[in-house]
Amino acid sequence: MKLSEIKEILPKLENVKFQLENGSFVPEHFHVTEVGQIIKKFIDCGGVIRNEKVVSFQLWNADDFEHRLKPGKLLHIIQLSEEKLGIEDSEIEVEYQGETIGKYDLGFNGKNFVLKNKTTACLAQEACGIPSEKQKKNLSELSVTSSSCNPSSGCC
Repeated sequence: MKLSEIKEILPKLENVKFQLENGSFVPEHFHVTEVGQIIKKFIDCGGVIRNEKVVSFQLWNADDFEHRLKPGKLLHIIQLSEEKLGIEDSEIEVEYQGETIGKYDLGFNGKNFVLKNKTTACLAQEACGIPSEKQKKNLSELSVTSSSCNPSSGCC
């Protein structure tokens, strides 16, 4: 989700709720402690220089049980960060503390914001030396005759 998308959604909501993909919710008394832009310049294992830019939201769960962030307040924080920091319309990455600090993509299911699990990947697979995944065959569909099970048939 890009920053422009969350800005369109917030005015239509009564409450701001964040849900993890496993169905659990970030406690309602969370705080958005940071809104910023992260610029990452790196080189992949194939030697290609890459640039990545994301808008970062940091969610923090405090012992302030009376606190409830309203959509208008979050929208104000976003607008202030755009004005003061020059934040661009980029994809949002959410930091949230579980067992360790997790980084999530952000989605919306029509009612709640969803913290979507991120995964790592090799960006230069052709240069990495890792073979592509082989096509799997269903052994029950292959006959066991000598004509269908030779080294060039793909079953061995």
